[in-house]
Amino acid sequence: MSQTVSEELRREVFEANLRIPRAGLATLTWGNVSGVDREAGVFVIKPSGVAYEVLSEDDLVVVSLSDGSVVDGRLRPSTDTETHRSLYLAFPSIGGVTHTHSTHAVAFAQARRPIPVLGTTHADTFNGPVPVTAPLTPEQCARDYEFHTGQVIVDLLDGDDTRAREVPGALVAHHGPFTWGASATASLEHAVICEAVAEMALHTIALGPVEPPQHLLDRHFTRKHGPDAYYGNPSAPSVPRPSRP
Repeated sequence: MSQTVSEELRREVFEANLRIPRAGLATLTWGNVSGVDREAGVFVIKPSGVAYEVLSEDDLVVVSLSDGSVVDGRLRPSTDTETHRSLYLAFPSIGGVTHTHSTHAVAFAQARRPIPVLGTTHADTFNGPVPVTAPLTPEQCARDYEFHTGQVIVDLLDGDDTRAREVPGALVAHHGPFTWGASATASLEHAVICEAVAEMALHTIALGPVEPPQHLLDRHFTRKHGPDAYYGNPSAPSVPRPSRP
């Protein structure tokens, strides 16, 4: 096994990718997760077009953070690699990135509508709507398309790392969601949450939403995030790891 990245990071990215189909976030191979080692200046990502059921740790591809070149791996990296790299370069707090084509989040992306905050489930993770980017221009699509896909997200958040921590996801117009977090695992969990709140929002919009009070939303976000957070038990057991294929 390659020593370009730690076995721990490789295993984490591998397991996060396996969770995409198990969470119902992807059809066929429509999704990928990466994780970054900033000290080594590289990130590891799923290879392009490889089915999850046959994916192995050794299939993962290690990519240079500085120029996007393949550092290690026998397969081509995900076609979304440059989008991941763009986000890593813009937001120093990001340790992992996930991209999926999950149904309900994509519906909002295709309609070019942000996912609104309609209740506390959303506010637990996203401090505001999940925003949607402007459409890519013909010039952005013609050259360095995937990198520009990341740049429209960066522009949407004004390159603000604090904002990226408070709203760990965005919808690329007509495309789909990208989520991120402090680790590859966290980015995948944010993708799960993004899809869940998108589905809830669509049902709520169908019924006729009532705007929730801001003080309630603020309370739910701050009890899980920030210096006074008190949700959860850091020493409790984590999500069980899947067995190796």
